[in-house]
Amino acid sequence: MKMLRFRSPSIRSLDQEVLCMIRLLDDSEISCTIQKETKGQFLLDHVCNHYNLLEKDYFGIRYVDPEKQRHWLEPNKPVVKQMKSALQPYTMCFRVKFYPHEPMKIKEELTRYLLYLQLKRDIYHGRLLCPFAEAAYLGACIVQAELGDYDPEEHPSDYIRDFKLFPKQSLKLERKIMEIHKNELRGQCAALAELNMLQRAHSLETYGVDPHPCKDFTGSTAFLGFTATGFVVFQGNKRIHLLKWGDVSKLKFEGKTFYVIGVQKEKKLVLTFHTSTPAACKHLWKCGVENQAFY
Repeated sequence: MKMLRFRSPSIRSLDQEVLCMIRLLDDSEISCTIQKETKGQFLLDHVCNHYNLLEKDYFGIRYVDPEKQRHWLEPNKPVVKQMKSALQPYTMCFRVKFYPHEPMKIKEELTRYLLYLQLKRDIYHGRLLCPFAEAAYLGACIVQAELGDYDPEEHPSDYIRDFKLFPKQSLKLERKIMEIHKNELRGQCAALAELNMLQRAHSLETYGVDPHPCKDFTGSTAFLGFTATGFVVFQGNKRIHLLKWGDVSKLKFEGKTFYVIGVQKEKKLVLTFHTSTPAACKHLWKCGVENQAFY
C-alpha cells in the first residue's frame, strides 16, 4: 500500500518568511513579515497605508548593506534579493527620496508634515547647511511647532537647550532662536510654523541634497548631489557647480569613475569624479538617473 505524503504549505511558507523593521521619520518603528518573492513596493505601500499617505511618489525606503553602502529599495525587485547578505530582521528607513520643487504646492498636510520631519533630520545631521540667520529662523520654527507660544512661566531661560536642533549648537545661536520664537512667531499654530520652515528651507542651496563624497579630477574632495533643479557639486559649504537637468545629456559610470555629460554655454561639458568603491559609484549613478527621470 502506497503511503500518501501530505505537504504542509503553512510550515514551508513560515520557513521563507522574513521579518522587516522599518524606522519612520519620527524614529518610531513598524514591522511586517514578507515572503521570499515580496517586492519592494509592498514595503513602501505598507508604510503609506500605516500613515494613510496618498502622495507616495516623494518617498522611498533606504537600507545599508554590510559594507556600509546605502541603497534605495527598488520597488519592482524582490526585497530578499536586494538585501542579500543582510542579517535578519531586515532593518530599513522610510525617507523622503525626491524633495518637492515647491513644498507650498503639496496638496496634503500629512505630506508636508513628513517633509518637515525629513528636513528636521537633514538640519540635525548637517546635510541642510544654513547661514546663522537662516539657522536661527529654522530652529525657531521647529520650537514653535513643538512648543507653541513662548510662556515665561513654563519655559526657563535655557529651554532651547532641550532641543537638539543642529550638530553644532552654540549659545549665541540658541539665544537668537529664543528671540525669534518669543517675538516673530507668536500666535502661529504648529502647521503654520512647519509651513514657514519648509518655505525658508527650500530656498537654501543644500535643500534636498543627499551628499555623495568623491574626488574631482584634481584629487580634491567634493560632494555631489541631485536636486529638483539639477546636478550640484559642493566643496566644503560652497556650491561650485550647478548643471540644470535640461542641460544634462547623460550620466554614466565605469568602475569607480562617474561621468556627467552635458552642455554649458553651448559647449559640450564632461565632468569626471572618482568614488571610493564601484558600489558607491553605481549608487551615485542610480540616484542621478532616478532624480533626472523624476524631475
